[in-house]
Amino acid sequence: MSTTVSSDHILQTRGVSQELGAYVVAAAFARGGASCTFALGDGSVHIAPRAGGVWRSVAGHDGGVLALAPGAGPADFVSGGDDGRFRRIGEDASDIATFGLKWVEHVASFADAKTRLLACAVGRQVHVFDGSGKKLKTLDHPSSVTGLVFDAKGKRIAASHYNGASLWFVAAKTDNARKLEWKGSHTGIAINPDGDSVVTAMQENALHGWRLTDGGHMRMTGYPGKTHSLSFTRNGRWLATSGADAIVLWPFFGGGPTGKTPTELAGGDGVVCTTVAANPQQDVVAAGFADGLVVLAEINAARVLPVCGPGRGPVSALAWSADGAHLAIGTETGFAALVDFSKQQ
Repeated sequence: MSTTVSSDHILQTRGVSQELGAYVVAAAFARGGASCTFALGDGSVHIAPRAGGVWRSVAGHDGGVLALAPGAGPADFVSGGDDGRFRRIGEDASDIATFGLKWVEHVASFADAKTRLLACAVGRQVHVFDGSGKKLKTLDHPSSVTGLVFDAKGKRIAASHYNGASLWFVAAKTDNARKLEWKGSHTGIAINPDGDSVVTAMQENALHGWRLTDGGHMRMTGYPGKTHSLSFTRNGRWLATSGADAIVLWPFFGGGPTGKTPTELAGGDGVVCTTVAANPQQDVVAAGFADGLVVLAEINAARVLPVCGPGRGPVSALAWSADGAHLAIGTETGFAALVDFSKQQ
């Protein structure tokens, strides 16, 4: 006699979930790891204790939340909204900066033992702050910023925009961007953990990359749809992306990705992958699909584990805790879940 394991088995046995009632724009774990936050399109922010317990709601923005990231401290978060506010989220929400009627569309943060940085993008400008919220500088770009990221050491910040990307040294006394140029509309950005390459998503169903060591270009094409989600694996060997009916993994080793064919995992049923998130501790990628399915894909073994079955709306947010033990899931219909992959007694 055979038994069929439900695609919700992991969610049911290792997860907690809630229906939050609005589009989950983003999810993030606090740097200290004690909590996870879900930011919603109705302006609310919901904080879930990782150890279990009551989820708490905070009025984040007067309008939709547009972006979310861990804060510079161990327990806070930062968010941007269409109310023109760049905010710190903790026990409650407080303003770091306000920008009138302009939307705060992207946020980023960095923290280590010596440095704490926050940043937000408003139109063509990126505003950089220290961890306390003191303004450090404003960086001007040729067009509206569409993506924002610090490198793994917090020394540089990169922004995507029309016709390419700009790379800045945060601590520079004179701000001059390294311009990474390629014609077209660039809609998102990622930096390899080794700091040697920058990749952008493009409006034309492709990715473009630059090798920073020699300025060489990398072109990654063949997507049937637009790529909205990029995530490098822990050591930067693979770049996981959405935009196809599988997880597309580009090799950043052995001379790749130029001239290399990407690996595809968890595909074959025609449902588009909408969101990806690489585990920070293992060569594992979480991926969400347009039908609500969430899976884990083990890259080296090409094994796929269902985490959450379809039927809850397109997956719009995925995030890992820093120790790689907990996964946050959010969908366009307002479903949110926190799944524990740590060893259980």
